[in-house]
Amino acid sequence: MAQLTHFDAEGHAHMVDVSDKDVTARVAVATSAVQMLPETLALVTEQRAKKGDVLGVARLAGIMGAKRCADLIPLCHPLPITKVAVDLEVDETLPGIRIRAEVRTTGKTGVEMEALTAASVAALTVYDMLKAAEKSMRILDTQVVLKDGGKSGRYEAGA
Repeated sequence: MAQLTHFDAEGHAHMVDVSDKDVTARVAVATSAVQMLPETLALVTEQRAKKGDVLGVARLAGIMGAKRCADLIPLCHPLPITKVAVDLEVDETLPGIRIRAEVRTTGKTGVEMEALTAASVAALTVYDMLKAAEKSMRILDTQVVLKDGGKSGRYEAGA
């Protein structure tokens, strides 16, 4: 098992020193999903949600979440993010919304946490926008599916 880098020799949490790491292009993709009743999903597909454009608001919230990741996760480095793309897709078979967040930077540390934050905040926003119609919605399967760049190289879920 790999050594946990956010703990010093005495077991105290600390921010990892990335000063000596190389600057490289980095990308991470995270996914999530919000499962709901077909009737709730119809509010989205028929644009009848009382709070407005569910997918559009969730997309913007996910982008904003990625940009604020270091403010939310105590040991994350603030990063110069060069791209955030959050895609939300209606999936009638779920039924619900599938979310994909891609984050890019050129820097000394990866953007996995930013991608996870973007996907999570987008999912939470979908829930918030629709909770008046259904409180039993479930947020599912939030995970990193791709990470590339840096010393550890490429990771693809299931590969």
